[in-house]
Amino acid sequence: MANIRSQIKRNRQNERRRLRNKAVRSELRTRTKTAVAAAADGAEDSAEALRLAVKRIDKAAASGVIHKNQAANRKSRLMRRVAALEAEAVPEAEAVPEAEAAG
Repeated sequence: MANIRSQIKRNRQNERRRLRNKAVRSELRTRTKTAVAAAADGAEDSAEALRLAVKRIDKAAASGVIHKNQAANRKSRLMRRVAALEAEAVPEAEAVPEAEAAG
C-alpha cells in the first residue's frame, strides 16, 4: 500500500476508471453479440442492432476505453460477420419460393 498521498489518490482514481472501463467493454461485447445474433436470425431489427453496436464502439474509442484503431478493426470485423450472415440468409429465403412454385 502506498504511503504517499498523491499515489493513494491515484490508486482510487485508477480503480474507478477500471470499473467504468469494465462496464463499457462488457456493453461492447453484449451489443456485438446482439448484432450478430440478430443478423443470424434474420431479424427485422438487425440493422438497428448493428447501428447500436457500431455506436458503442465509437463511443468507447472516443472516451479512450479502446484505441481508435482497435475500434476501426472491431467495426470492420463486425460488418464482415453481419454481411456474411445476411448473405447466407438471403439465398435460403430465395430458394424457398422457387421450391413452392415447382411443387
